[in-house]
Amino acid sequence: MSRSIRNIAVIAHVDHGKTTLVDALLKQTHTFRQNQEEMGIERILDSNELERERGITILAKNCAISYKNTKINIIDTPGHADFSGEVERTLGMANGALLIVDAQEGPMPQTRFVLKKALELGLKMIVVINKIDKKYARPKDSVNKIESLFLELAKEDSQLEFPVVYAIGRRGVAFNELPENLEMEGDITPLLDSIIENIPATKNSSDGTFKMLVSSLDYDSHLGQIAIGKIESGKLANDQKVIIAQFPEVFHKIEKITVYEGLNRIETDSAEAGDIVALAGIENLKIGQTISDPSDRTALAEITISEPTLHITLGANTSPFAGREGKFTTGRQIEERLNKEMEKNLSLKVERQENGKYKISGRGELHLAILLETMRREGYEMEVGKPKVIVKNIDGILKEPVEEVDIIVPEEHVGAVNQELGKRFGKLVNMDPISETEVEFIYHIPTRAIIGLRSLLLSLTKGTAIISSWVIGYEPVGREISKLRRGALISQSAGEALAYGLENAQGRGITFIEPADKVYEGMIIGQNAKDDDIEINVCKGKKLTNMRSKASDGVIQLTPHTKLSLEQSLSFLERDELLEITPGNLRLRKKYLSHLERKRHSHSQNMSVS
Repeated sequence: MSRSIRNIAVIAHVDHGKTTLVDALLKQTHTFRQNQEEMGIERILDSNELERERGITILAKNCAISYKNTKINIIDTPGHADFSGEVERTLGMANGALLIVDAQEGPMPQTRFVLKKALELGLKMIVVINKIDKKYARPKDSVNKIESLFLELAKEDSQLEFPVVYAIGRRGVAFNELPENLEMEGDITPLLDSIIENIPATKNSSDGTFKMLVSSLDYDSHLGQIAIGKIESGKLANDQKVIIAQFPEVFHKIEKITVYEGLNRIETDSAEAGDIVALAGIENLKIGQTISDPSDRTALAEITISEPTLHITLGANTSPFAGREGKFTTGRQIEERLNKEMEKNLSLKVERQENGKYKISGRGELHLAILLETMRREGYEMEVGKPKVIVKNIDGILKEPVEEVDIIVPEEHVGAVNQELGKRFGKLVNMDPISETEVEFIYHIPTRAIIGLRSLLLSLTKGTAIISSWVIGYEPVGREISKLRRGALISQSAGEALAYGLENAQGRGITFIEPADKVYEGMIIGQNAKDDDIEINVCKGKKLTNMRSKASDGVIQLTPHTKLSLEQSLSFLERDELLEITPGNLRLRKKYLSHLERKRHSHSQNMSVS
């Protein structure tokens, strides 16, 4: 007798404990041997280097467990709004979803987004109130808020009833009722039982013709392109002939079928409706296309993805240091890499411009920064300009995206948050104390005003702020926001930075480089304490004389330099500046490197304005 199958997506706001709960499901269903390395690893599915560094899920992933003669396919999805494309393209493979909610924070902006998408697809929901052991956990309050959210978003009455499971993900325990003693023994079984009981089984039927929507793509050096998706109808076997419904004139032969078992894919001779499979033998596929039996050329409904909100201009590195650090430095190599990225990254759009550069549109700062960081680590050199918001012409009116921003901060930082959001034309929608020491703000704010906000608030609140946002709609373009950044300290010459020159620079502001760093003319080496840009010769050493005075012999003591991350560097940029990205360094620079070029360009701009 074949096993029953449940396909579930795990959805939540960022950092509400999805991946930790999946760890418990994998380990407690004996997916690994007791002595296997995975038993000692946390956040097993966050295998990507950037995911482990940042503690967030970036890519949706598949795995499978077995429980009570039932195969449970698990789809772990990202929790950050910038990676919503990953959520949208994979939810279609599921029959139900675990909605994980932090017991202290309750439902957050991204909770609303992922729940809305899941309910639109008619997925059966199980709510998991996680982290009930937190000091200021409010599980009952969280359930009440979730009920209100379901009431607002449900498409039909039956969606208003959902089971609730309480959990402590890091301990791997779950409860059907809120326990009075949080230290009591337990395991993840109540959650597994709830999945078996509440998530509908997939229709394991070979009736109808074979059809499958491609939800994800992988690549194997021996087998080529791998198509991943859920079989919607019919049955599939090795060597079977299929077509891509969008291009029915070409026949393809299935060379290999694999299904998920634990974290691995294992080969099988055949698969039926309901199975999540990976297929080899079909080339030039795109996510959203339909693989079908040749007798039925009808395509399944394509995946709809939310539109990008930000774009950057990217091109080959043109700085004086170009070609020194990267393996891939030409525009052609960058174009090939971007085309490859678009095959998997559905939220990304790339347009080649007349000047040979590329306009890259994405879902937000983090979405674009992760792409740039990934390319950088692969050995690419490039330069990018200031991120800009994508404005739409709707009914003859220029409109810009507006986001709902949720900020949780300790009480002592309330003033700093209000002041910063006020500068950015943020409208306060709600403000609530959520514990004895923390306050939650909800603002509506233009997307262009959010650029750089996350890193700035983390700095202002000493890393204690929790910030999240999602696009809620479009409004007519508002007033221009005044410059939020001080002026730049610009290198006056090329060479090696010296302590004496940097000491002079630190008298004017903060520096981004240290002694012995190589610099070039027009490179930004720091931030001025005032609004104007200043040119400084940081390669200048102390003049030696025959006369020595006690005062001149002092040891130079420099303040440690400020090292900006890639996101901080992007948010630092102004319109006349670029970010040079190489495998070894991030360098901020002016578009026009020499003083004369900058002056000439500024003059021509002023002339055109007048």
